[in-house]
Amino acid sequence: MLEELRITGLGVIEDSTLSLASGMNVLTGETGAGKTMVVTGLGLLFGGRADAARVRAEPGRALVEGRLRLAGPVAETVHQRVADAGAEPDADGSLLLSRTVTAEGRSRGHVGGRAAPVSVLAEVGGEVVAVHGQSDQLRLLRPAEQRAALDRFAGPAHEKLLAGYREAYTGWRRVCDDLADRRRNARERHQEADLLRLGLEEISRVDPQPGEDEAMRAEAQRLEHAEGLRAAAQSAYQAVAGGNEGAAGADATGAAGLLGGAGRTLQGQAAVDAQLGELAGRLTEAATQVGDVAAELSAYLDGLDADPERLTGIYERRAALRALTRKYAEDIDAVIGWAEQSRARLAELDTTDDRLAELDAEAARLAGEAAGLAARLTASRREAATRFASAVSEELTGLAMPHARIDVAVHARPAGATGTAPLTVAGVELAAGPDGTDEVELRLVAHPGAPPLPLQKGASGGELSRVMLAIEVVFAGAGGPATLVFDEIDAGVGGRAAVEIGRRLARLARSHQVLVVTHLPQVAAFADHHLVVAKDSQGAVTTSGVRVVEHTDRTRELARMLAGLPDSDLGIAHAEELLAVADRAKRG
Repeated sequence: MLEELRITGLGVIEDSTLSLASGMNVLTGETGAGKTMVVTGLGLLFGGRADAARVRAEPGRALVEGRLRLAGPVAETVHQRVADAGAEPDADGSLLLSRTVTAEGRSRGHVGGRAAPVSVLAEVGGEVVAVHGQSDQLRLLRPAEQRAALDRFAGPAHEKLLAGYREAYTGWRRVCDDLADRRRNARERHQEADLLRLGLEEISRVDPQPGEDEAMRAEAQRLEHAEGLRAAAQSAYQAVAGGNEGAAGADATGAAGLLGGAGRTLQGQAAVDAQLGELAGRLTEAATQVGDVAAELSAYLDGLDADPERLTGIYERRAALRALTRKYAEDIDAVIGWAEQSRARLAELDTTDDRLAELDAEAARLAGEAAGLAARLTASRREAATRFASAVSEELTGLAMPHARIDVAVHARPAGATGTAPLTVAGVELAAGPDGTDEVELRLVAHPGAPPLPLQKGASGGELSRVMLAIEVVFAGAGGPATLVFDEIDAGVGGRAAVEIGRRLARLARSHQVLVVTHLPQVAAFADHHLVVAKDSQGAVTTSGVRVVEHTDRTRELARMLAGLPDSDLGIAHAEELLAVADRAKRG
């Protein structure tokens, strides 16, 4: 849930903090007091588009901060995304988010105290908050949104089926596009393939090995300076091993022999003074290490090669490797990588009849798979449409639309629709897209005998608000974000319908955190937590603040909403009656 929201420098809000609670939070206030700025601030906090025109001239930037308290599976999802962004929640499990917008339009986001892309805020918001307002009602009128809404309602099994169809459809379109490109650009592909083959043949003749150019360079350097290396190694060997090697591996004139003799001398007196025994041990250890160096120097001298023929061969090999790096890449490892990529590209450029036949067969197989899944997807949507229509119609009955019902039509998308491709399903050619072959349309039957009409034609403003709320109540039963925000979705509604809207929102608040911006006292009476936005004009500057109202203050606010007279005895009596009705409804 969203525990706290602070807004600074946004619209008429200079600096206000909203303490939110679980259950139903209601936000009321006079027209123009700044209620919309609260919803705007929420949108900014969760990655919405920034509008610099809403930033107050003083201080020249708007800041929105929020504290989330997460639990359950959504907490794991959000915390993982936050960790991927390099941030982390507080020790108590809460997560701090913030968004800053300057008057020049620059925007910055922070998650868990760390700077983060605004897209991260949007991803977090998508998991925890759903905002519904007049614009969302308009969005729901689009066919694509109606299909998406039905898919969300249909459940996990349907979502898995949809994911399988999308995978098959994407594979089919990829193969079809590849096949068409091979046939359309056969000449250009042949030319590119010839050039790649020439390069691969040249690389194959040289047969470079990973890291070979560096190995050749180092070996050439050793052979070119073989005499100097031999002299240095021989001198060092004589110094550590002595002029003539004895049976013990070093004579007494070498460093190893001298160290060994010194150690043995001290060891003879170790019984008298333990300190000399310790020093004798260290000398013995040093003699052993020097002996190891002598052995390695001896092996180095034995392996040092000054063969002129070998050096000539290395020069020739390095010249061949340099020819490859001049043409194909900066070093031999990159040349080998170029060859691997070119072999893969050659397979893509293949336009032989055999390859085209393989692709034809693959396209047919994937088309059949996509067609089968599309048919199952259509059947699943029709089954879900029946359940969805019944559930929404039942909610409309409780929202003072007892004779209205919702009809969800699932029909084939018209041929040639934008962004689709022809796919034969059950012997019929249909226009297939990434979401299947279906169009979904929500229709309202206003009363018995009336024809089902699309929502935008069959619903008035008040009816559309109630339909939207009914849909949201149904969605809430099927999961979704834990925090729901409703921005004046009760516009155009009054009387009994307003009471029923309040009742439905209160029911939603049993399982969700609900924030409602409303002008209706019938809705506000159902609040568990009531906040009021108050406007204060001081000279040429107008500011707004938010405060929590309880008991008498809340009654006066409802009286103001009812009659515009917060101190009217009749208005206060009516407000108290509304509160009593709402309290009984919530307890029931």
